[in-house]
Amino acid sequence: MAAHPVVGRRAIEMLLQVELPQSEGERLVLVDAAYEDRGREAEFTVQINGTSRHVRISDHDSLLGVVDAWQRHRAEADEDENGENGDKDEDRVLVVTGRVPAEQLGWDLRAHAVRHRPLPVDRAEIVKQLFGATDLDPRMSGERWLLDALLEAEPVDGGWPRAGAVLTRDRAVRALLAQRLGLGDTTSDTLDLDADTLFAWSRTPTGPATYAALPLAEREGIAEWLAQAAGPAAATLMALAADGRGEQALPLGALASAALSSEAAEAAGFALGTLFGPALSSFEALRPFADAATGVLTRWIAQAESSGPQREEARGRVLDVLEHADRLSTEAKLSPLIGTDRLLPSGYRQRLRDLAALLGGPAGPAETALRHLTEHQLSTVYADSTETARAAVRLVRWLHRPLPPVESVGRAVRAHMASSGWADLAVSILAEGDSSRDAAVAGAYEKLITAVRARRARLDEAFAQRLAVWTEGASQQAPGGALLIEDVLTEAAAPLARNGGRPLILVLDGMSADVAVQLAGELDRRVWTEVVPKPGPGRQPARQAAVSMVPSVTRISRASLLCARAEEGGQNKERTGFATFWKRRRREAQLFHKGGYEGPPGHGLAPELLQTLASDDIVGVVLNTIDDALADGREGIAGRWRIGDIAKLPNLLNAARDYGRPVLLVSDHGHVLDRTPRTHQQTAADGVQGARWRTGTPEDGEILLAGPRVGAPGGRAVLPWREDLRYTARQAGYHGGASLAEVTVPVITLVPSAALIPDGWTLLPAEGTAPGWWRGEQDPAPDSEPPATFEATAATGTGSPAASAPPLVEVPVAAVDSEAAEGTRGPRTEPRAEPASPTPGRNSLGERVVRSDPYEAQRKFVRGIQGDKGDTAVAAALDALVEAGGKLSPGAVAAAAQSATGRSQRNPERFATVLERLLNVDGYPVLQLVESGRTVQLNKALLEEQFLGDVE
Repeated sequence: MAAHPVVGRRAIEMLLQVELPQSEGERLVLVDAAYEDRGREAEFTVQINGTSRHVRISDHDSLLGVVDAWQRHRAEADEDENGENGDKDEDRVLVVTGRVPAEQLGWDLRAHAVRHRPLPVDRAEIVKQLFGATDLDPRMSGERWLLDALLEAEPVDGGWPRAGAVLTRDRAVRALLAQRLGLGDTTSDTLDLDADTLFAWSRTPTGPATYAALPLAEREGIAEWLAQAAGPAAATLMALAADGRGEQALPLGALASAALSSEAAEAAGFALGTLFGPALSSFEALRPFADAATGVLTRWIAQAESSGPQREEARGRVLDVLEHADRLSTEAKLSPLIGTDRLLPSGYRQRLRDLAALLGGPAGPAETALRHLTEHQLSTVYADSTETARAAVRLVRWLHRPLPPVESVGRAVRAHMASSGWADLAVSILAEGDSSRDAAVAGAYEKLITAVRARRARLDEAFAQRLAVWTEGASQQAPGGALLIEDVLTEAAAPLARNGGRPLILVLDGMSADVAVQLAGELDRRVWTEVVPKPGPGRQPARQAAVSMVPSVTRISRASLLCARAEEGGQNKERTGFATFWKRRRREAQLFHKGGYEGPPGHGLAPELLQTLASDDIVGVVLNTIDDALADGREGIAGRWRIGDIAKLPNLLNAARDYGRPVLLVSDHGHVLDRTPRTHQQTAADGVQGARWRTGTPEDGEILLAGPRVGAPGGRAVLPWREDLRYTARQAGYHGGASLAEVTVPVITLVPSAALIPDGWTLLPAEGTAPGWWRGEQDPAPDSEPPATFEATAATGTGSPAASAPPLVEVPVAAVDSEAAEGTRGPRTEPRAEPASPTPGRNSLGERVVRSDPYEAQRKFVRGIQGDKGDTAVAAALDALVEAGGKLSPGAVAAAAQSATGRSQRNPERFATVLERLLNVDGYPVLQLVESGRTVQLNKALLEEQFLGDVE
């Protein structure tokens, strides 16, 4: 026998709205169904044709109960009519439900009932009416859970949306999900329901709880539909929601992925089963659930890696889920079984610890550990921590690279600019500490910094000894192969002013080599092209570096820089000397100091400065942000600098671009940071003149300098080369000493247009600025033990860093990479290896392409490639791209072409565009400018297919 139907209030309301308008005066409605809330009478009001009707529902399983309910209803209605209530008899309706067969109801009772018989409740018919449909999906008639749910969940305001002629099952379920669970919109004809939507819903505060409170049949029906619409993972997810653990769905999915990929998968799966409990129907259901969850998390991680406005929100969402997963893993004692999982934060931290444990040995294992760390899916979410780890491995490489002997002051400062200054940058990154706050990692970093400082101290000692000899006779007339700070305007600024050029000279007071490479690396290469003097035959282009005055303090070095001769003085001296230098070259010039270039409220720069920039005058601006930070503690917080950290530097660079001015970024001296313990005291000494210089007799860690470039009484001064010596109160950093970081003056030249490259100068590709060990290039020799072992160096952490430092490795200059690249001043006798470029006749890929018939045919239609030199340039560019793995900056591509032909490629972007037109036959993307024009990308396989016809 079929089960007796059960109805709810909404079904009865719809039944009354259909039947009562056709049965005026009737007060009894018999319903052939049981009421869902049995044992209780329900009363409510329903609107029938604009009139309120008071309804009472009474449920009975016996004829006597039905008769008694009707008699009581009549009596109460009569009493109300005669009493104060005044309700009309016909306004009150009794609805009787129950399991009394129709044949047992006498005619005396049925005569008072609507239609004189028990009325059947057709849920399908009611649902059709609610959606305004004329027909119903046949599948729905047998799904009582769906029909009942649609009756129960009808929106109060406006009801269900109109569904058209036919109400489909999917349309009905989508409307139900929107109304019941907040999944989608009841007014939408479609529901873009996927794993992302479902897992995001599982994290809402009310969605899963609402689902758990639904009747069992409705939960099962929704779960079945979702499994078909959103995939098999939906069943497990909804089971967790029904169990009151919807917020654990994503964390458990991440754990499931870790367990299934674990080497101890069976044991991990058992532990995982205790976490899922009854929500896990079978272990076979784990795989689709884990895959769906990791897919969602991977997409969320990609959002956290982007630069969009939702980045921080996505990052917080990802970490919230995965840290929850780690907590669950710990509670279930699952963590030891999943190890270094590539998704969980615990896996990232373990990989980081593994890397830290290898920092005291050869570079090879540390390199492998770094790759393992960067392969973790959170490596970019923990971007700061990953960058710090990368800096640590770079320092391990540097410790194992041979250092050139300090043969001259000029070569030493250029090598510092090209290599050891980058080591200072890596130490600054490492010194900030790791965001994980892991004690083992922090300890390893501390030991590594100590080892690097020991090596740097030995290098500084050797440089100081060479500096002492050189200083005795160095002058503008006899620089000894070095670029003097007083010659920077002549050697670097004057070439930019030729033929009416209007350089902007920005003096960043206190900018050391590590700060300079950071700022230069942040420049937009689509706007600025870095240029340097052309090197001699067989030499590679390299950044310029000058030698400061001694002691390396602002009053002496900056005045000498701006006056173009050895001077001492303040702002008035600098302004006069700057104007005089340019007047001798028949140019007007103005120098702006702090307070003179800052605009009033509403202005980025002073109107006077902007007016001067618009003129033909040479303009100089002195920026004190870095030097000021050494006193106020800015670098005590962070050693890294961005362009936006330098007050008004972004405004000045933008103004220079707008006015078409080349820019010279130069310092007056560098600095060292105070990385000693807080308990470290200043060094007691006689004749103290500043934080890092004094008069008297040198002691351990100091050097006596004397000569015409020593701006001290009697031309003599004692300067420390050890960075941990200071003679005054503690500050964030110091300058004035004889270390490479303080004496080296970075000189960076930028042009906004290739037309402004001075004669005799060439572009410097971005790839050519960082040393090989920073980029991760193969060491020139196999790994060996570091010059000073970790443990031996760390043991001297409280004493002089030089005390246990190893001697410098003496190696032939020819064996050293670009970190010792020679500049344009001073003789050089050592041979230098040619930069990588095609050797004619070696049958490289580039040479085979330019000899091919398709290339010859294509070249006829492209201007800019002429003669044999043009073909050589194309071949060299292609070979450089292939050697680099298919990607280079436009500057590097142009530099390869220039190196092979000797013909200057003054406009790298234009040269790349010509290559693009030449190689992209029939529109196929053989070569493209990507990343907004910052990168040239070569498709090697497509190049071979298009021009050689042989894809390997």
